[in-house]
Amino acid sequence: MSLRSRWRRFSERRRLGRGEPTVIAHLKGRDRALEPFGLRGEQARWIVLASLHGGVFTRAQLSDWLGASRFKVLRLVQAWTERRLVTEETVRGLKVCRVCARGLYRALGAEGVRHRRITSTEVVVRRLLSFDYVIEHPDLPWLPTETEKVGEFEALGIHRSLMPVRVYRGAAGGTRRYFPRGMPVALDSRRAVFVHADPGYDTSTALHSWRDRHRRLWEALREDGLSVEAVGVAGGQREVVRARTILGNWTNADTAPRPVHPPGTVAAARREAARVENAIRGMDDGTVEELGGLNGCLRRLFEMRDLLRSPRPEGTIDAHSVWRSSRLSGVRT
Repeated sequence: MSLRSRWRRFSERRRLGRGEPTVIAHLKGRDRALEPFGLRGEQARWIVLASLHGGVFTRAQLSDWLGASRFKVLRLVQAWTERRLVTEETVRGLKVCRVCARGLYRALGAEGVRHRRITSTEVVVRRLLSFDYVIEHPDLPWLPTETEKVGEFEALGIHRSLMPVRVYRGAAGGTRRYFPRGMPVALDSRRAVFVHADPGYDTSTALHSWRDRHRRLWEALREDGLSVEAVGVAGGQREVVRARTILGNWTNADTAPRPVHPPGTVAAARREAARVENAIRGMDDGTVEELGGLNGCLRRLFEMRDLLRSPRPEGTIDAHSVWRSSRLSGVRT
């Protein structure tokens, strides 16, 4: 056996989960929670990625990730299917694997996600496209669950009322779901990245509606000194061109200078405004005394509100990019 063949075999064995997995920070070690299911290394890491980022994947995606042959991937998927961790369905002629084991989601602390449920073809393709982008950019600081998205933005002082939300009506009343489409979001101390996946049936209206649902959140992030980047993901050239044009218009519209505050400034102003408002309502006599009485409180409150009302730019985002999936090219609803 040649040195090249031996290296390839070693790499395949390692990537199939028989060696130590490479750490992906945003998974936060959740792959170790799948050891009771017999999943370790790259196998465990893949299932965690798929479970948290849409719940579906294709054999081609898995094959490229593992660097393994399609035949070996087929055997692996069959083994997962026999253990009822995964079920395989056909969507528009494409074999799609869906992570379906409730216990697996429970072990990941994500039992509340809706990925296990059978859904429409268009939603499946949208999830596949967005997942394809995530596995091509695994080092971005993704926020894979609703809880993590809401928690990280609240930590910046951004209220839930500024986040996209949908209310689901049921027998037990309404359930509020934030970031209901589950599209990928990444966040660090400098920028926030929002991904929009177009499965091929959307129009320009859908992209603008997505922007409108996120507009207030984006404005709050920019006011707080963070850069907002939108990414358009698609499998077809027409959708790529459309995303490039629309996102480019959103970026280029930002011709007016905007105030750039140090990170945390706006969040601190919101907290201070809330503190002063509570003092004025008679809930904190110490703050009233500290600020020199009621008039001092009012002056402080006006200062904070002026900061929060700083002129906003005409543009919506600071940067944009588009990405076409080669593995899902031509897959349409």
